Amino acid sequence: MAHSSESRAPGFWPLALVFALFVLFMYGPMFVIFVLSFQGPEGGLTFPMRGASLHWFRQLAEGLGTVDIGAAFLRSLMLGGVVMLFTVLLSVLAGLAFRKKLSGGNALFYVTVASLIMPSIIVSLGIGLQFRLLDGGLKWLLEAVGATTTLEEYGTALGLFTSALGAHLTWTLPFGLLIMFAVFNRFNPAYEEAARDLGATPWQTFRHVVLPLIGPSVVGIGMFGFTLSWDEIARTSQAIGDVNTLPLELQGLTSTVTTPAIYALGTVTTVVSFAVIGVTVGLAMLLGRRQKQGRAG
Repeated sequence: MAHSSESRAPGFWPLALVFALFVLFMYGPMFVIFVLSFQGPEGGLTFPMRGASLHWFRQLAEGLGTVDIGAAFLRSLMLGGVVMLFTVLLSVLAGLAFRKKLSGGNALFYVTVASLIMPSIIVSLGIGLQFRLLDGGLKWLLEAVGATTTLEEYGTALGLFTSALGAHLTWTLPFGLLIMFAVFNRFNPAYEEAARDLGATPWQTFRHVVLPLIGPSVVGIGMFGFTLSWDEIARTSQAIGDVNTLPLELQGLTSTVTTPAIYALGTVTTVVSFAVIGVTVGLAMLLGRRQKQGRAG
């Protein structure tokens, strides 16, 4: 038997070395942060480690100065969940709509995807400006109609589920659309035709035929929506108003916190991201297995 090394191309090992260095460059800093977050009370921001404990995670749970990490965590979690739902819903509906020839469909597609090439900070500034103009218009209207009590209580339309939600959707929705377009581009309409021939209504056809077939892709879109929203900073910075998400708080803490507590926070946020990815992969595998069982049956 010939040695496996004899069948390798001459450029295999140099390319393998480049790939290994790339992986180390990508994931090395993350693992360093993981390790340093488990230091003892005397730990610092660099090696060598000084002990091993959960001290900095306990300090993180108690709070970091005036920053309410728990509230920021919940805000990011809720915003990510809502962004995920809207991304999935709008992407699936758009994918179904674009299966037919739409008047102005190409222009609509390019306008939607164009947000991917726009600088994120410009998108954030634009959305923030729009909502500030909306605030000015609403205050002028309230003053014009004499609603002084409402005017005094009115703050701003900028918020987690208004301007920040819109800013995040400009980032997540194009990815969802591109995935759904690719899925429906190779979708066999014969399955739907067979269901209709058997008397199924359009809703029954979608629920029992189309949705199970595109289920793994829908789950993937949900993962994209949540993870992209979870760590978004630039598009959130100018469009969220007077509250902060966890990434914004983390960005601010990098200049004030000089203990491994900042590493503990990074570890927690990364674990959440990996948990979402793990759940998504598990659901996709489960749906894929059910598809194969259905076809075999």
